[in-house]
Amino acid sequence: MLPAELRGIGIEGLNAQGVGSTSSDAVETILDHLLTDGLGCAPHVLSRLVAELRGDERAIRQIVERLTPAQRGGLRPLPIPLPVVPAIAALFGDLILPARDRDLLLALSVCLDDDLGPLVEFDGRSAAEIAAAPVGRHLIVRAGRTHFAEPRLAIWVRGRTDPTVVRRIHDRLSEVFGHRGDRVSADWHRARASLDRDPAAAAELTRIARELSEAGHPDRALLLAREATVHAAGAARDEARLVAGASSVGAGFAVEAAEWLGSLFPGGTERYRLQGLAGLITARAHLQGIVPEVDPDSLRPRSDDRDDWYAWTRAAALAAVLCAERGDRSGMRTWLKALRAGTARVGAERELRDPVVALSWLIVGEPDLDGAVGTGPLTGRMLRALRAAIEGDVDFGLRVLTAADSPLSADRDPLVEGFEHSPVVRAYQAVVEVLLLIWRGDIGSADERMRSAALELPIGIPLAGLGVVLVRRLDLAVRGELGPISRALTASLPPAAKIDVIVDRGIESFLAGAFGGAASSIRLWLDLGAPQTTLSVPGLDEVALTNEIGDAAPTFVGPPEVFLAHELRMRLATATDGRWRMEHDAVQEAARTLRSPFARGRVELMLGAHCAIRDESAVARSHLLAAQHLFELSGAVAWARSAGDRLARLEPDESDVAAVADPLWSCRHAWTRLLTARELEVAMRAVAGAPNRDIAAALNVSVRTVEVHLGRVFAKLDVRGRVELTALAHRTNQHL
Repeated sequence: MLPAELRGIGIEGLNAQGVGSTSSDAVETILDHLLTDGLGCAPHVLSRLVAELRGDERAIRQIVERLTPAQRGGLRPLPIPLPVVPAIAALFGDLILPARDRDLLLALSVCLDDDLGPLVEFDGRSAAEIAAAPVGRHLIVRAGRTHFAEPRLAIWVRGRTDPTVVRRIHDRLSEVFGHRGDRVSADWHRARASLDRDPAAAAELTRIARELSEAGHPDRALLLAREATVHAAGAARDEARLVAGASSVGAGFAVEAAEWLGSLFPGGTERYRLQGLAGLITARAHLQGIVPEVDPDSLRPRSDDRDDWYAWTRAAALAAVLCAERGDRSGMRTWLKALRAGTARVGAERELRDPVVALSWLIVGEPDLDGAVGTGPLTGRMLRALRAAIEGDVDFGLRVLTAADSPLSADRDPLVEGFEHSPVVRAYQAVVEVLLLIWRGDIGSADERMRSAALELPIGIPLAGLGVVLVRRLDLAVRGELGPISRALTASLPPAAKIDVIVDRGIESFLAGAFGGAASSIRLWLDLGAPQTTLSVPGLDEVALTNEIGDAAPTFVGPPEVFLAHELRMRLATATDGRWRMEHDAVQEAARTLRSPFARGRVELMLGAHCAIRDESAVARSHLLAAQHLFELSGAVAWARSAGDRLARLEPDESDVAAVADPLWSCRHAWTRLLTARELEVAMRAVAGAPNRDIAAALNVSVRTVEVHLGRVFAKLDVRGRVELTALAHRTNQHL
């Protein structure tokens, strides 16, 4: 929880404007238009612009055009204030305000807080007088708070005011807040008004910025810390740079973070340099696609100070996890060695070393389910949730993650200490939650959660871009194509951050019915070494043997159902005609144990396709109908549509003539749930009056095999012979 003195501190020119909620549909529409014109913008960045600019697409487009690629991608913060583009200028071109009213609006636009009291003291009029004045129509005053009725007016007022006037307003506000005993705001405005360095204000701003960053408000912290760097000198300036860089890391501003924290190397104050090392490695890893190749020993502290050694050790821990995310086992081992040395020196084996070692090995595919678990959002809840899912209890894993929303979850995480509430750590939790929803087969819920997170958080950073992979696969599963959010996220990734897109093309082709194109994509993907994440993400093993990729086959992490479903699809893909019937029956039985509707739906789809290939249309129809219903249940609309298309291709209008083509169709369908496919075929031929010898010849089996199957049918249906079997079949068909 924020200290009392920090509650209400917003971002200058943003929070004081009363920004409202953002419509997902509005953001997607604008994203699509921007992408069409080559203006990729991270969804969470555009979401903020849409909220600030009231969905004014013309103004949004003009501002996006002025942003740098790093700002559009969420790698740098948006400028404050936003530029006065023509669309905003046109709104207020005829607005004429008295000087007093204009000063009041300007004061509101630069305040950190939306408290009405200081503005009343600044202006000299009462709240009622302000509301009745011409300026009142531009303000919303309620319950002692005030903000702009039209947020774009704040941008216009700031952008159209001379800097000397802005400094004068800051100076007056500094006096107001000083009289009120609000040291934070007083120092902020004094620093903004000063033409000279103000070291005293810088120290206070740095302190408050650090607290804001640790409370999960990195944007606000960066604003204060950046101002502090202007007024501080020496070690105090290094501390302000550290806080600015750490705030940038927490917000996901990787380019900004790399610059602030990089400025501490090599000559910055050692304490702050070591404290910034973990953040610098994080930022560089995201921008470069790999963890920086550096000898950990070359960065060791030169002193015996425990805090310095702990900072170095935590950096080693984070670097090890980042290497694991990128599949770099060699780098991971190097940093884990440094971690062990550091924790031995500072006595943090249990709280830091053990859970980080466990998390790192789990991510690279060698989970120790009995290993240590830490505390906090990553080494605590995320590690515990992944372990539970891997053991088969995905529901429990999801419950562990949702505990993050509880007030009781404010525990410290030594791996990301000070960042527990940051957008980046929240993005990690969101990505893992979506992964577990996918493992559970809840594709619809996973899609909704992922899209919601993408509009709020930098989901491209966690787990080496896994969030972007997930949102693309979910788009394909639900819509059959990549939507604006997934395309924008892909475009926003740094050039060095590589994710596989070939499998996505294969899935899109497969769902569209273009089997040849899907197979070509997967073969190309296999030829390129089958790049993929260790944490299992739904791929496309329906068209190729994706588990046969040589001795370098990676180890996957996922719940038992993921591997069972994959094994069943592989058995179907490799079944020869001689073993088809046996494999069909065994796979069908095993598929019934799958709790994930999506995983089972894919097995049923493959059963249906292979039955259709072997001209077993009735059985194929049953499997395809089951697949369609299961996909609909899971929310995988595009997969359900694909199953429906396959049904339609079996025979034109077959659903309407099924009863004519097979007079016992209803009975056949009912008995499908009781008998194996081979038993069903034998039973239906026996009901039709075929002797055992003819049945054996038709099914290419021995007469003895037919007799054995009939014996099992009689036992399962509780009849004593062919006559009772035939009577039961006709009664079943009549009454269903």
